[in-house]
Amino acid sequence: MGEKSRRNFLKTLGIAGAACTGIPSQKLISKTQPQLSEDRMGVLVDTTVCIGCRRCEWVCKKTHDIPAGEIESYSEESVFSKMRRPGNEGYTKVNRYDNYQNPSRPINVKVQCMHCDQPACVSACIVGAFSKKEDGSVVWDSNKCIGCRYCMVACPFQIPTFEYENALNPDIHKCDFCAERTEEGLLPACVDICPVEALTYGKRRDLIEVAEKRIKLYPDRYIDKIYGFTEVGGTSWMYLANTEFEKLDFPNLRDNPAPGVSESIQHGIFAYFVPPISLYALLGGIMWVTKKKNNNNGWNK
Repeated sequence: MGEKSRRNFLKTLGIAGAACTGIPSQKLISKTQPQLSEDRMGVLVDTTVCIGCRRCEWVCKKTHDIPAGEIESYSEESVFSKMRRPGNEGYTKVNRYDNYQNPSRPINVKVQCMHCDQPACVSACIVGAFSKKEDGSVVWDSNKCIGCRYCMVACPFQIPTFEYENALNPDIHKCDFCAERTEEGLLPACVDICPVEALTYGKRRDLIEVAEKRIKLYPDRYIDKIYGFTEVGGTSWMYLANTEFEKLDFPNLRDNPAPGVSESIQHGIFAYFVPPISLYALLGGIMWVTKKKNNNNGWNK
């Protein structure tokens, strides 16, 4: 481990240790969110258009250097036999549901990070590894993460996943809204590859107008609801459907932003309770760094 990496690791441990010993989390990492732009971007998902081709799954893996296999293999429909969640092996999944209005046209639903306007994962992270960008994306910095997994507990959509199988250097994984692509003026990869334009990328406020217009023009095709418009304070990804969203495994959430709940719990824990296991983890981390230094200097026998 280089000297710079060792210093960063110790700095992170110090922050975590301070949190464990009762210093309020706002003293450690500022929870101030950037002012969201009125022109922040989003995606409107029309589940009545999606054909379940799963090309979005394939291109998402390719874009994020995850083994993807051949695109032809994604025509296999046996995966729809059960509900799937995004994971380390792929940041988006498509699930299929029965369409009782038109049994010959099943409902296909793409699932990924919703990129909340006021994200609970950002609020819950005690070291600032998660951040909400002005353009609407929620991104994650692996160099800051200490593996506490509070983000996983806090997320109302159960999106972030953890590399439990990677004991030495585990990471949190989730959709990053193709931040590197959009910074270069490109579309998110899943939007770009969709053959039926079930995904529309644009300014969030414009997408809301598009969704409202579709509902008004085609009342027999859509229920009168835009999922993500107001849920947990609003999300960058929004959905249209022809049936109640609860039937499509969307959580029934209130309009109140989720961070208020997660911060109250987090601050209460840190203010009045010192979990022994956290102290042991802190001491173990310091011992690990010291041992690594000794090994590099040839001190260990």
